[in-house]
Amino acid sequence: MIMPSALSMFVQQQADANTKVRACVPVLVRDSHGSILLERRSDCGLWGLPGGKIEAGESVLDTAIREMHEETGLTVNVTRLLGVYSGPTDRIVVFPDNVVQIVDILVEAEIVSGKLSCSPESLALQFFALSDLPSDEDVIPAARLVLKDIRNGNVGVIR
Repeated sequence: MIMPSALSMFVQQQADANTKVRACVPVLVRDSHGSILLERRSDCGLWGLPGGKIEAGESVLDTAIREMHEETGLTVNVTRLLGVYSGPTDRIVVFPDNVVQIVDILVEAEIVSGKLSCSPESLALQFFALSDLPSDEDVIPAARLVLKDIRNGNVGVIR
């Protein structure tokens, strides 16, 4: 289910003078069994955490709440900061109009209400047990280290 664009989106491994930096907020939510919610992205067909970029004038908290509602239909309450991920080797994304280094501010949230439903940005939404996460080849590069840290219980990381 990997889209052809996935092959070209993640090919550049180093930033250059034209690379933009984009702050994003992925959100970790768990179901009652402790499984984590992942989103199969419609732009590349790979799995990642729901979330998105911070809009001008928006806080990290506001971004997490907005993105979760837009992408999953869920209303969440952000409970804690889990880490900041900025290492460029797995965070360079080539979009049609520019090249971006993603800086992820990972937060954890609890579900308050809503019905899980896909947005146009999602091919699927699914809860995964930590022992049954998709393989690295099926996960966007920027989420691979994040998921490893989640699986290992690492919090408060800066990478």
